[in-house]
Amino acid sequence: MQKIKVLYVEDEPFLGKIVSESLESRQFEVLLVADGREVLPAFEEFRPDICVLDVMLPHRDGFSLGQDIRQRDPHIPIIFLTAKNQTQDVLQGFESGGNDYIRKPFSQEELIVRMQNLLRIRGLAAPATAPADSTIRLGRYRFTPARQELALDQHLRLLSHRENQLLEFLASRPHEVVSRKDILQEVWGNDSFFNSRNLDVYITRLRDYLKEDSSVQILTLKGVGYRMVS
Repeated sequence: MQKIKVLYVEDEPFLGKIVSESLESRQFEVLLVADGREVLPAFEEFRPDICVLDVMLPHRDGFSLGQDIRQRDPHIPIIFLTAKNQTQDVLQGFESGGNDYIRKPFSQEELIVRMQNLLRIRGLAAPATAPADSTIRLGRYRFTPARQELALDQHLRLLSHRENQLLEFLASRPHEVVSRKDILQEVWGNDSFFNSRNLDVYITRLRDYLKEDSSVQILTLKGVGYRMVS
């Protein structure tokens, strides 16, 4: 089945990366653009099925871009993202051709559900949303792979797509010895030297994320692989 194409416009690098990877993990095809002046050429070339536009952008604002996109395609769904919360801003979003309006910070699941609803209205089949409430307990941590979230008490960390994949792979095999080769094949797709070095970096990063609970550990078995205990 052909993937739904999403033009995602966001100038915050970390947020853009997290949301893009989350959408891609759900089988959307995503084009991320960070500069307002590059949006319309990208739209013409990419021909997306739906647009998700941040409002505050370098060189051009999302509202004016939404108006131009609406002139080019009267039927394409447009969602605006913004930290603004005044009623006037919401009205301006709809007047600028938007179908929906989400305030930052937002849940990735909320964004995906809203995208699915708009795509359904247009007659397009959006990928199914993974269960949002499937949570893995890791000591005091709550890990929700579908949301790419790792929570400890009131602190919530958004994981990158690769961090999420790796932690889910290990957490789904508690106390099991997992070889480096199996991890590399599952998460990266091959066990090249470059990917092997990346694995070391990501293991270090996950250990840092989990350091507040000493009962949760990713143990190294030299020459073999890893074992997760909690």
